[in-house]
Amino acid sequence: MATATTPIGQDQPTKAVPPPVVFDLSQPPVIEGFTPLPRAKEETFKDKFIRKTKENPFVPIGCLGTAGALIYGLSAFRRGKTRQSQLLMRARIFAQGFTVVAIIVGVAATALKPKQ
Repeated sequence: MATATTPIGQDQPTKAVPPPVVFDLSQPPVIEGFTPLPRAKEETFKDKFIRKTKENPFVPIGCLGTAGALIYGLSAFRRGKTRQSQLLMRARIFAQGFTVVAIIVGVAATALKPKQ
């Protein structure tokens, strides 16, 4: 029943503990052989809306036409003008179709546009 003991006064070699890794989330990670692209400026809702409207102005026009026909048709229905209400609901469907076609044409034009 012999136990291994170390003599008093002799310290065992200690392992060097590496410092904890701290991640800086405000900076991109450093990867050897890779250079990241600079980050684009954050775009606000207003800036994005204006840019998208300039790219395809028919979508907001169609949305406004749809909303206008719906509101005017509902008010005609409320006043009891059923014929006018029916015509305005048909106009709303036409405006919705116009909007969908404008979206599809805009997506196709964006897809076919050459990359810069």
